[in-house]
Amino acid sequence: MQILVDGVLVALAWWLAFSFRFDGALPGLSGISGIDGPKLQPQYDRLFRYTLLVVIAIKLLVFIAGRFYTKWWRFTSMRDLQSVVVAVLIGSLLVTTVLALWHPVHRGPREVVVGLPRGVLVLDFFITLTLVGGARFLVRSLVERPGRSDLVARRGREVLICGAGDAGNTLLRDIQRNRALGYNPVGLIDDDPRKAGLRVQGVRVLGARQDLKAILKETKIDEVLIAMPSAPGSVRREITDACRAAGVKCRTLPSLNELIAGEVTVRMLRDVSVEDLLGRAPVRIEFERVSRYLNGKTVLVTGAGGSIGSELCRQVLRAGPAALIMIDHAENNLFEIDRQVSGRGRTIPIIADCRDHDLMERILVEHRPSIVFHAAAYKHVPMMELNPLQAVDNNALATASLTELASIHGVERFCLISTDKAVEPKTIMGATKALGERIVESRDRRSATRFAAVRFGNVLGSSGSVVPIFRQQIAAGGPVTVTDAEMTRYFMTIPEAVQLVIEATGIAEGGDIFVLDMGDPVRIMDLAENMIRLSGREPGRDIAIEVVGIRPGEKLHEELFNLDEHVQTTRYGRILRATRPALDPVAIRVGLDLLRERVDAGDRSGAADVLWRTLSVRRDAADEPEPQNTMFETKEDTA
Repeated sequence: MQILVDGVLVALAWWLAFSFRFDGALPGLSGISGIDGPKLQPQYDRLFRYTLLVVIAIKLLVFIAGRFYTKWWRFTSMRDLQSVVVAVLIGSLLVTTVLALWHPVHRGPREVVVGLPRGVLVLDFFITLTLVGGARFLVRSLVERPGRSDLVARRGREVLICGAGDAGNTLLRDIQRNRALGYNPVGLIDDDPRKAGLRVQGVRVLGARQDLKAILKETKIDEVLIAMPSAPGSVRREITDACRAAGVKCRTLPSLNELIAGEVTVRMLRDVSVEDLLGRAPVRIEFERVSRYLNGKTVLVTGAGGSIGSELCRQVLRAGPAALIMIDHAENNLFEIDRQVSGRGRTIPIIADCRDHDLMERILVEHRPSIVFHAAAYKHVPMMELNPLQAVDNNALATASLTELASIHGVERFCLISTDKAVEPKTIMGATKALGERIVESRDRRSATRFAAVRFGNVLGSSGSVVPIFRQQIAAGGPVTVTDAEMTRYFMTIPEAVQLVIEATGIAEGGDIFVLDMGDPVRIMDLAENMIRLSGREPGRDIAIEVVGIRPGEKLHEELFNLDEHVQTTRYGRILRATRPALDPVAIRVGLDLLRERVDAGDRSGAADVLWRTLSVRRDAADEPEPQNTMFETKEDTA
């Protein structure tokens, strides 16, 4: 049916091109009696009749080659219109070429060959483009046109869309297409002054963001939809505050990181979360380009069932690895991530403890991974203060063991997931992660493996984040406990952090300490108040906030760099490189041996003492020669 309609439209365009070119003459009708109107000259009338079927055949073949008939016209998009323009242009050029080489005029004794007027070809191109493209959009507009019953049903939920850009336009189109949703868009707002008063798909732009309060006061709006995926948290917070003051429900499209895959639809709308209100610009990277080094490689992720490890697994699979080895010692966590990524690629879940040197070696020998992301760690500060031996064993000694195995078994890249708690550490957990960074720095000196550590602050929604704690306290009716009213922390969403980890690992040259640009620090008190308001209650009135005081070893303001570190930029603006004087590799090796002895002996105070003394030993590389022994030499090698 589509081919038939296009054939009729192409024929009509060819007929109209002749008619317009010859001042309203009627091509092909000169021999038909009873038809009034100017007739076309006989030679041109024959030219029209002889060429009509050729033109139809050529253009329909071009349309078929352009896959015009593999989709419904009701779903026509701007991309389809571009295809129509290209196909009509190619069809017109082919028609011009064919008719220039073949003169289809009968040569009688008194006739001469008549060439095709150029005006006909030009008119035919524009008329065909108008008819073929217009027919498709006409069908779409008729399908999307709501019926009277739909309009009545939709009057109950009037919505205002914040953002008249691409996302807002797509969301508006989806609302109009899905009539059963019951949404009635009554207006848009956008900060671009050029859009003020304009209409987007029939819906008027009522003003800018600063006009939102007045618009909500003057109009009857049931819901506000934020369609600005790239907007910073401050903008979203301003909109939600205005909606809260007016008693209007507010929902949002996901951020750019959540829209990596899939088209914008109404089904993506969700309630505004605390992640949306962070006062920082979202991370934007070309993931396909920066993750290219993972394609076709075997990748191993430790701590795969954790908040960071599970997101690493999901994003690594987007890069098309040959296989993904997921290691975790917690069965339930590993089961859950394995279930989530099932069918996305070749995944190998393995229940294992990174502290088990022999088991980890068997895994590396069997699967031969090229890239290792070491995300397994104990990270709850108060818990590690109570269990220092476990912190040392898991965060420091296991890292040393795994880096040794990675070097021996030909791993190309090794990335340690570190934390800002490792900066000028004040706690056992921070000290063990700081030693992990030092191990990565020193290990690279005599290894072909490119070692790196990526350091970042708090990750919203992770198991160690304050956000889940606040949510539980709010759900219980309070109080929400804050250690200090002026305490600040750096925050980043899990997808953002993992994208930058993958990006940083790809540019590692060896022994690098990368630090992610976390934006501006956030006051924990502001975070608590925002979360209470998002729950529909007011801080201090409905939910109390209690200041309980800083815990031992806890900092009022977190830092991202040590005092002796020099900060360098990289070719990726959101990733910084920290360089500093190295620790003595021999001292690190001796310290690790002593730590192993203290852990095996169950000596908590002794292990803590060795940990702090190992971190305090520095070597001036300019004054002392590079030691011949590396920190992982065997006793036989040393002898």
